[in-house]
Amino acid sequence: MRLSTFLPLLFATFVVSSPADAENWPGFRGPDGAGVAEDAKVPLTWGPETENLKWKVLLPGPGSSSPIVWGDHVFVTCYSGYGDGSEGGDLLTLNRHLLCVDAKSGSVVWEKAFPAPLPEDPYQGFISEHGYASHTPVTDGEVVVAFFGKGGVVALDFEGNELWRQDVGSRYSSKGWGTSASPILYGDLVIVNAAEESNALYAFDKKTGKQVWKTENPSLVSIYGAPVIATVGEDRDDLIVPVPGEMWGFNPETGKLRWYAGMDITGNISPSPVIAGDRIVQFGGYPKTMGIGLKLGGEGDVTESNRLWQNNDARSYLTSPCFYEGKLYWVTDQGIACCADPDTGELLYEERLDTASSGGRGKPFYASPIIVNGHLVAVSRTAGTFVIAAKPEFELVRVNRIAGDESRFQGTPAVSDGMLFLRSEKALYAIGAE
Repeated sequence: MRLSTFLPLLFATFVVSSPADAENWPGFRGPDGAGVAEDAKVPLTWGPETENLKWKVLLPGPGSSSPIVWGDHVFVTCYSGYGDGSEGGDLLTLNRHLLCVDAKSGSVVWEKAFPAPLPEDPYQGFISEHGYASHTPVTDGEVVVAFFGKGGVVALDFEGNELWRQDVGSRYSSKGWGTSASPILYGDLVIVNAAEESNALYAFDKKTGKQVWKTENPSLVSIYGAPVIATVGEDRDDLIVPVPGEMWGFNPETGKLRWYAGMDITGNISPSPVIAGDRIVQFGGYPKTMGIGLKLGGEGDVTESNRLWQNNDARSYLTSPCFYEGKLYWVTDQGIACCADPDTGELLYEERLDTASSGGRGKPFYASPIIVNGHLVAVSRTAGTFVIAAKPEFELVRVNRIAGDESRFQGTPAVSDGMLFLRSEKALYAIGAE
């Protein structure tokens, strides 16, 4: 047992929420972090030249974060000055950027640059796989919040005015991999996974930046995904956070631990948890990668009561799966498309995609896939975007490519108002019906 502070709980029934088909895509993997846009009128064919490409805007630098959308506002982060492909470079010149782009026209509404405070991880080893702008921002239509790791958390209004800024630590991890955990919003709270910066989770008031709670533990380490909120009954939400060797469920309003469950996923955990009905599915681990399934809810040690399955085949090292119509769908970082039963972890198919043109340490995929209109949309680094039917039998529908952009596509796409927003290390694209 790694934590022992628990709050008394009431017995609860489970409420299964369906994926939102909202016009907005407010954070990493959209509404609820589920990665599902069920009724979006988005074309599944585009490129390579101009077909269904509405606009393109060049970015001031690369990044692995995802675009987010609220109304006519598209927000995206990137970095420049160091580790961005330019000659030489010095950490002193590193800047992070937050851009607001008009969703209809592609014009840049405003851009803010944030000089990186030191110390910062040097551009070497695994950090060269993703860089210094890997956290996806989050918004609720009132504020937009960006997390830059050792650069802290910053909140702005929709006019680009800075509202507040908070530091969450500058611990230099032994791995030196940088960070990528995206912040989430829960009511008036901004919740940040700062495991790599300070072995802690933070909650800040979204309007003032005041720290509401902080949970520290030495086991909060080597976790790079965004936490998720799970609804358990009518009056209870749990904040779900994996750590090497355990899954934790917190009260998101107080940061107090409600339950924990042992699991065999150890080392480091990059994928985010996925809520699949009344279950949690988690992938990850190193050097052994696997998947596990747990029932939601409970209190205290729920290892024996809530653990459903463990599968060494249903797994992913980097990418997070989608839950859609009773099945799990994903593409691994190695380019293997998979479908599995969330009740048992049984693989229903695994098919290797043709990613011969991809590069980057043998990992052709960095972005997590999403579901759009019954199709899995999986963005590879350099081999195009794969469109796969979201059904238990594998069917590759289409591979879409964009001509003239040889940079890596590292960010999970966003969907809003009939358009799909796709970012590369050089540009942001809007895809919509002509």
